[in-house]
Amino acid sequence: MNPLLSKTTKPFIIYVLIVLTVSIPVYYFVVDTIWQHELDEHNQIVVEKTAYEFNQLNLSDTELKKSLELWNHIQPETSIEKISVEHIKGDKMYTTEKHLPFISEQKKERYRCLEKVIYIEDKPYLFTIQTNIEESHETIAVIAMITTFFFIMIVIGLLYLNRRLSKSIWKPFRDTLDQLKTFNLNSQNRIDFPPSETTEFEELNQSLSKLIERNISVYKTQKEFTENASHELQTPLAIIKNKLDLLLQDQNLTEKQYRIAEDINRALTRSSRINKNLLLLAKIDNHQFDNSETILFDQMLTQSIDMLEEHFEQKNIAVEKNIMSDIKVMVTAVLQRL
Repeated sequence: MNPLLSKTTKPFIIYVLIVLTVSIPVYYFVVDTIWQHELDEHNQIVVEKTAYEFNQLNLSDTELKKSLELWNHIQPETSIEKISVEHIKGDKMYTTEKHLPFISEQKKERYRCLEKVIYIEDKPYLFTIQTNIEESHETIAVIAMITTFFFIMIVIGLLYLNRRLSKSIWKPFRDTLDQLKTFNLNSQNRIDFPPSETTEFEELNQSLSKLIERNISVYKTQKEFTENASHELQTPLAIIKNKLDLLLQDQNLTEKQYRIAEDINRALTRSSRINKNLLLLAKIDNHQFDNSETILFDQMLTQSIDMLEEHFEQKNIAVEKNIMSDIKVMVTAVLQRL
């Protein structure tokens, strides 16, 4: 059997572990979504600022063309291409993966992309910008580790507080349980439960007190009834026994009447024996047999065999003795009387 605390703690720990497991992918999704949204705003600002700066320069067509070519060379993650009016379309945001040509490691990195039509000198251009979002994985990993750490701290702290609080909260219940373990109905001693500030424990103590009082009252009533009934039955049984003995001595009884009287006599003898046993039980309950004596059982058995030796010889009975020594038995006055 497990204590109550372990039964309540185990489901709590399982629940915390489930929440921890579910929270990690949720954190990943939430952080990654927020990160992409921030990058989209960043890309939008870069595009609008670049278009504004180019328009402020008031360049000629030749200078603008050279500037755009230079921009596309020195800004590898962006491109500005002239498009016709027929190819104008709405803004497009998406995520893509690609290899970095200047890194020896063969791994893909994620990019958040924005395709937006801008107007420079009243001419449409398709501005494409790509921003690396690979850093979000590291951020998510750190958040996951921090979350795990705090969950572990919460579990440890709650377990510690739960154990400390349970010792003080459950102390009245344990005191009540200890007193019930030592309660003996024969002693008929009432239990004074200590008062408790917890409503449930106080109600439990009051209910137990009432239950013990009722049991003691019923026990006293039953014991008094048994003792009184045995005493009251002893006299009429003795009278009936004497009258029946006189009847059996009558010479005028027929054989059939004699057999009926014998049956009555056996039944009466059995009733008298039952009545004596009831009296004996009443005396035991009243602790009237407190004397006890320690006897050596091996010596008593040896003496009994010696006393019956002559009987064994007459019946041709062979007795093999294998008696252990130092066998002590505590015999009370009840057994001695029996």
